[in-house]
Amino acid sequence: MSTTPPTATTLVTSIHALDRAREAMTGTVAAVLTMGALHDGHLALVARARELADHVILTDFVNPLQFGPGEDYEAYPRDLEADLSAVDGLVDVVFAPPVEEMYPVLPPTVSVSAGRAGTVLEGAARPGHFDGVVTVVTKLFQLTRPHLSVFGRKDAQQLAIIRRLVADLNLPVRIEDVPIQREESGLARSSRNAYLTDTGRQHALALSRTLAAVSEAAPSTAAVLATLESARRSAPAEVDWDYATAVSPVTLEPITPAHRGLALVLLAARIEGTRLIDAAVVEASAP
Repeated sequence: MSTTPPTATTLVTSIHALDRAREAMTGTVAAVLTMGALHDGHLALVARARELADHVILTDFVNPLQFGPGEDYEAYPRDLEADLSAVDGLVDVVFAPPVEEMYPVLPPTVSVSAGRAGTVLEGAARPGHFDGVVTVVTKLFQLTRPHLSVFGRKDAQQLAIIRRLVADLNLPVRIEDVPIQREESGLARSSRNAYLTDTGRQHALALSRTLAAVSEAAPSTAAVLATLESARRSAPAEVDWDYATAVSPVTLEPITPAHRGLALVLLAARIEGTRLIDAAVVEASAP
């Protein structure tokens, strides 16, 4: 492990160049997989990766497979120069390939499925999204060949699915997670926050306030579920809830009032047309 950052960060845009850079690395390697538009949340992933490994590879790739019809693939913020500036000297390599480098044939002839876990909650609202996620994650793991990879807890369903991907396909990668990074207001940091007006940011605090209320309601499972129901019913018109639910961290199935143990609280809502998510883990012990 090394907390000493590299003296310079190398940008590579081809698989061949990445392979050469990876071959030159000795010791442990961590991968931080991103779609660019880097913010403090991503930098927290990088910092944790630096604590755990000798070398860090950051991938900067907007994956078209995880965007459905009518979603914001074309509008998704892209600023490679700013991303490079943000991590210069903090990571060894930034891999930022063009789409045709990652997918010579699009859609690919062979891809990976997230299974049932990819069809519920966020997957129900975004059909095919998690299949796109696990396909690109599998490819990036193969290309970067990391010993470990670091993910944020905000994308809690994604994190759970990636853990299952690694376990079910016996991928030789250890998955580490870091706490959700928040703005001073409590709003979870996200690249999509840039789409919100000041008023929208205020409305978006409904998500973090709901999580705070759920934490206060725990450990009573019934109280946790009642708090989530109240949040859905009492939301102002500006907060268009998709879901506010508590599920098993393993199966992602909704918990019942009889549930005992950890529960994963997942929230998704549209504010000013922008889809935001947030999450927390609470201890729930019936009644």
